[in-house]
Amino acid sequence: MSNTEIIVAKDNDGGSVWKFLVSELKPRGKYFTPFNIISVPVIILGLVLIVIRFAKGIGSVTNLTQEVPWGLWIGFDVVTGVAFAGGAYVITFMVYILNIKKYQSIVRVTVLNGFLAYVFYAGALLLDLGRPWNVINPIIGNSFGVSSVLFLVAWHFLLYMIAQLIEFSPAIAEWIGAKRARNILSGMTVAAVIFGITLSTLHQSGLGALFLMAKEKIHPLWYSEFIPILFFVSSIFAGLSMVIFEGSISQKVFSDQISSKNHKEHNGILLGLSKICTMTMFIYFFLQLLTFVHGKHWDLINTPMGYWYLTEMLGFVLLPMVLFFYSYRQQNTFLIKVAALITMLGIIVNRLNISIIGFRWDAAVHYVPSWMEIVVTLTVLFIEMWIFRWIVRRLPVLRESPAWAKKH
Repeated sequence: MSNTEIIVAKDNDGGSVWKFLVSELKPRGKYFTPFNIISVPVIILGLVLIVIRFAKGIGSVTNLTQEVPWGLWIGFDVVTGVAFAGGAYVITFMVYILNIKKYQSIVRVTVLNGFLAYVFYAGALLLDLGRPWNVINPIIGNSFGVSSVLFLVAWHFLLYMIAQLIEFSPAIAEWIGAKRARNILSGMTVAAVIFGITLSTLHQSGLGALFLMAKEKIHPLWYSEFIPILFFVSSIFAGLSMVIFEGSISQKVFSDQISSKNHKEHNGILLGLSKICTMTMFIYFFLQLLTFVHGKHWDLINTPMGYWYLTEMLGFVLLPMVLFFYSYRQQNTFLIKVAALITMLGIIVNRLNISIIGFRWDAAVHYVPSWMEIVVTLTVLFIEMWIFRWIVRRLPVLRESPAWAKKH
C-alpha cells in the first residue's frame, strides 16, 4: 500500500488520523546539517531573550526610545517581510484570475511562504509593543478610531491571513485524507483568492501610508506623498524575487518532492518571472524619478545621505532591472537568480532607509539596533524556516497531489 493510500485510509478512522498526526511530528532527514547547526543555537538564545523581553520590558533588550518607537522588529520583520510575502497575491492572481497555468506548480509553496510570513511578522508585532495586550486596540478601533490607517492595516493583516489559510487548506485536507473537506475547501479557493488580492493591494500600500504622518521625521529623499504607491509597486517585484530565490533553493533542498516535469518547467517559470520583474521595476524606477524631480531635492544629492540614495536607486533598482532584462533576453537563469538576490537586498535597504536609517536622521543620537534585537529577528526567521521545511516535507506542497484529489 502506498503512502497516499495509507493517508486516504485515515479519512474514516479518527483514531488512525490522530496516530498519523503524532507520527508526522517525528523529525525527518539529517540532524547535523549546516542550517541546523547555525539555527538551533540562535533560536535557543533568541527564545531566552524573548522571555527576558516580556519579563523585564521592551527596554531590556532594545535600543528603542520615545522618539524612535519603531526599530528593527518593525522595519525588517514587518515592513520588509510583508513586501517579500507579496509573491503570494501576484502568483495567485496570475493562476486563478488570469488562468496562466504555467505557474500552477508553485502556487501552493508561494501561498505557504506568504501565510507563514504574515503569521510570524504579525507575531513579531507583539515583541515591539510596550504593552502587548493592547494589540487588540487597532483591531477594535479603540483609542485610534476606525478612520486610522493602523485600523485598516490591522484588519487587512487579519483577514488576509484567513484568506491565505483557506487558499492553502486543500493541501492540509489532502495530507490527512479528508476527501469531503478537500472538495469543500477547493470550492472556496477562487473566492479566497479574489478577497486576498483585494486585501493585498490595500495593505501593501497601507504600510506605506503609515509613514505619511512622519513627514518631519523621514529624510526628504525618501519621503513623498507617493510612498503608498511605491510600497505597492515594489511589493510585486520584491515578492517575485523571493519566489525566485526560495524556489531555486527548494529545487535543490526538496528535489525529492518535485516531479521531473516540474523540474523541467522551473527555468521557464524563472524567465517568466524575470520579465514581470523587469516591467514592474521600470515602473518603480520611473515613479521614484518623478517623485525626486517633483520634490526638487537636487541640493541633497551631494551629501552623504544623497550618495546613499543614489546607491539604492542605481545599485539596487536600476542594476537588477537591467540584469533581469538581459537575463530574460539571453535566457540566463543564473543571472536571474543574481538579479533576484540584489533586488531582495535593495528592498531591505529601501524599507530600512524609510523606517530606520532615514528616520530621525538628524537626531543627535541615532537609533542603532542592539545585538539582542538582531538575534531575536534571526530567531523569528529561523523558526519560520523550520516550520516551512516541516510542512513541505509532509504535505503535498511541492509534490503532486494524491490521485484521489486529482479526480475532483
